[in-house]
Amino acid sequence: MDAEELLEKYAAGERKFHSVHLGGVELKGADLKEIDLYNSNLNGADLSETNLVRAKLNHVLLARACLQDADLQLIEGSSINLSWADLNSTWLMGASLNSANLKNASIYQANLSRINLNSANLTDANLVETDLTQANLTSASFQNANLQKAKFRGANLEKCNLSGTNLAEADLVGVFLGQVNLRNANLQGANLERPSLENANLMNANLDGANLKRADLTGANIYGATFKNADLTGAIMPDGEVYQTSTDLEFGKPETPLTKEPKEIYIMTRKVIRTDKAPAPVGPYNQAILASGQMLFVAGQIAIDPRLGDVVYTEDVVKQTEQVMRNIEAILTEAGATFADVVKTGVFLADMNDFAAVNGVYAKYFSEDTAPARACVEVSRLPKNVLVEIDCIAVIGG
Repeated sequence: MDAEELLEKYAAGERKFHSVHLGGVELKGADLKEIDLYNSNLNGADLSETNLVRAKLNHVLLARACLQDADLQLIEGSSINLSWADLNSTWLMGASLNSANLKNASIYQANLSRINLNSANLTDANLVETDLTQANLTSASFQNANLQKAKFRGANLEKCNLSGTNLAEADLVGVFLGQVNLRNANLQGANLERPSLENANLMNANLDGANLKRADLTGANIYGATFKNADLTGAIMPDGEVYQTSTDLEFGKPETPLTKEPKEIYIMTRKVIRTDKAPAPVGPYNQAILASGQMLFVAGQIAIDPRLGDVVYTEDVVKQTEQVMRNIEAILTEAGATFADVVKTGVFLADMNDFAAVNGVYAKYFSEDTAPARACVEVSRLPKNVLVEIDCIAVIGG
């Protein structure tokens, strides 16, 4: 089908165009309100300035299509593919785009207020100055997207992946960001007044100059994050304490406010590290605890293969040790560490005669000149009757 045939049938009252091939067609400025293009191919089509209000675009292919200045209000677009599409200045207010693919899309200065982008993929998308007010962005991925000066007031960003995003000067007032991944994100100068950042991952994020008044950072991971010139007045910090703007008061004298630039922040934090690439705990303990954002305490690891959930190589101490070291490596990686960060290990053997064999495997992971301190002891029995158990302590960024 070509553009002319489509427009003729539409003008005659037809609205349902399922599974049609319209790749590369030019429909610039066309009035296609309430059209149903289910499962159709419009890859590379020119739909700029087109009226698609209340259109049904479920499972439609629009990769590299041009929708600049199009009116897409209240469209249905479940699983729509808009990767690399041009949506600059597009009107998408109230649209429903569940699980849409918008990877690398250009959505500059678009109106996406009240849009539903639940579980959508916006990786590497350009959303500079885009209006996402009251949008549903639950579980959406914005990894490495450019969201500079974007508006998010009233938006739901629960469980979003915003790692590596540029959110400089973005408006996030009162936004719920609980459990959101903001690792390595740029939030410089962002307005984050009164947001919920409970248990959010802010590792290595840039919050310089940000407004964090009355922000709730309870349980957040702020290891490596910077807060230079940030306003943390009344903010709840990761340890649950309210940030204080005055200290060292003289007895009998009124409080003297500190300079507006807050002092360097050092907050005691405690984060549980979990990965399915190492054995799950089988008792009241965790795989590791990241304390104060720097010290990592890894629980004793034995030769359980996490894929099987059971001990492997029951009679081979060398292979058991290799499995133990793989388990430790998986936990270190999950916490952002390596074996080079380990400062102390504990080795527990069922038989000290196995020391040389265990040490031969151990030495592959630690060179003599930088090896951590170590204790090695023989014990009467180990969990699940394994032959070796190893725990460790690492210091990250110390």
